Amino acid sequence: MFCCLKSCVNGFSLTPSVPIRVKENPIQLDTLHMGHEVVIVKGGQRACGSGCVLGNAPLVQNKAYFEVKLQQGGVWAVGLASRETDINKVHGGVDKESWCLNSDGTVRHDNVELYQLKAAPELQTDILVSTGSPQNHKNEDNIISVMPVEGDVIGLAYDHVELNFFLNGKNMEIPVRSVRGTVYPALYVDDGAILDVILDNFRYPPPNGFEKIMVEQSLL
Repeated sequence: MFCCLKSCVNGFSLTPSVPIRVKENPIQLDTLHMGHEVVIVKGGQRACGSGCVLGNAPLVQNKAYFEVKLQQGGVWAVGLASRETDINKVHGGVDKESWCLNSDGTVRHDNVELYQLKAAPELQTDILVSTGSPQNHKNEDNIISVMPVEGDVIGLAYDHVELNFFLNGKNMEIPVRSVRGTVYPALYVDDGAILDVILDNFRYPPPNGFEKIMVEQSLL
């Protein structure tokens, strides 16, 4: 755990002589909705430790987008979840309240495998195999999709119809259509994984019409 924390706070200083810069974006990872062993640093932008942490604002606008950088590998998941999800879990999509892409190559909801990224050594990439779930509208067996690795940026776009994942700006073609209710960005970490949430100044352009997560006036 100490090694994880050392990596997690790398480049982060508590020196009082460093001026505190007020962030313009009030949205960040929510320390009131995180697992008991999750650690949040970098002004609410970095998650490490063990468990799940949610964003502090729901995705209420028509088309919302955010990114997550895989700062350090390990066991991780990214996606959406409601505040009823089990935040002490280290895998996403294992209950009815979360929809996530996991580091084992699965996209899950309610512990049902919606997609599986399987290694194909001869291609030195991954083959995406649809499980044939009725909510999936792409059933091809040979869709190429590369599993994220350390240093990659995963984009998430949600329009209340589909949740789509992007890898370094490219659509991974693994749409999830079963998202329901009020949902928040959800990051899961374990086994040394470090995830950085990117809520503005994106590394890659959002899909057409999508914008950063907006805060409802009632929440301000």
